[in-house]
Amino acid sequence: MASNRWLATGNYCTTYGEEQRIFATSLDRTFMCLFIVILFAWPLLFDVGSKYMLVIDNILIAVIAVIGLNLVTGFAGLISIGHAAFVGIGAYTISSFATVLGDRHMFITHGWPLTIVLAGCMGGGVGALVGLPAMRLKHLYLAIATLSFQMIFEWVVNFMDFFNQGQFIPVGRVHWVTGEVGRSDHYIFWYYVILVLVVLVSFGVRNLLRTRYGRCLVAVRDNDRAADAMGMHPGFTKVYAFGLAGFFAGVAGALHAYLSRGVGIDSFTLHYSINYLAMAIVGGLGTLNGAFWGPVAIKVLDLQVERLSEWAGNHLTTATNLTTALRPLSFGLVIVLFLMFEPRGIANWWRIARSYVKLWPFRY
Repeated sequence: MASNRWLATGNYCTTYGEEQRIFATSLDRTFMCLFIVILFAWPLLFDVGSKYMLVIDNILIAVIAVIGLNLVTGFAGLISIGHAAFVGIGAYTISSFATVLGDRHMFITHGWPLTIVLAGCMGGGVGALVGLPAMRLKHLYLAIATLSFQMIFEWVVNFMDFFNQGQFIPVGRVHWVTGEVGRSDHYIFWYYVILVLVVLVSFGVRNLLRTRYGRCLVAVRDNDRAADAMGMHPGFTKVYAFGLAGFFAGVAGALHAYLSRGVGIDSFTLHYSINYLAMAIVGGLGTLNGAFWGPVAIKVLDLQVERLSEWAGNHLTTATNLTTALRPLSFGLVIVLFLMFEPRGIANWWRIARSYVKLWPFRY
């Protein structure tokens, strides 16, 4: 009788649900730890060329930038079309140090961890300033405001002699414990630096979203008036969302400057802002793991389309216009297809896979 009452009161269901939740959480943590170990170990086990290592480094840098964009667009529900400008703020902070002090100054080559943090703070400060209109503007008007900031950033860089009018500004090689990082170790060194920062940023944002500040982002996204009635401050929440996004973008820009050993305006145009937004959409807005899937998917697609364009240019000499338009056509087509058929992005596929593993091999 006791066991029957225990079943009838629903305690069994509660216990079973708790066991399923604990199992899913342990599964996520196990997969996360295993994935991090693989990321740290595989360059030591396999010989990867400099070309592919450069692509992987750029993907990881894009992950940091998209995490910041996801905080604004995915969690806070604010449209930002000028995210590449925030990345450029961080990169041109490094180039400003190189211009004033010299590209091989000790502050740049030996104090690079501090310069990366300063570049992030500069991006965060500018992001908070740009986020001030978000206190009054919404939707299309906010999108136009961020687009204006992107245009202003490009104009300032292209017409100021201090920034070499958008031309390439060199940045010296950094030093580590063993001395100067040489050309042969350049990409593998920055791979591990960027990977450590990706792990730290991911865990930091994951813990932030569990606090009241992270939940304020979601509340303001769903209904800012209801959030205001519940004691939250929608304006402050929107501003610090832009500030955090600008900080992560500034860090990504500083890493890009050191990885490329220089800064040029061509890497921070409106095209790259649309690219970051596409990564967030394809990966999955409002999800942390979507910030990983999106850059990987877009970068891999870009490489494959580039190979296809080269093949078409060599074999279909009469279809020159087709090969030129193949990359923007495929890029736009992927965004439209995801918006139509999978608006939750690739992160939704991961959620479905987790649900299947959680219930397998039992249906109930």
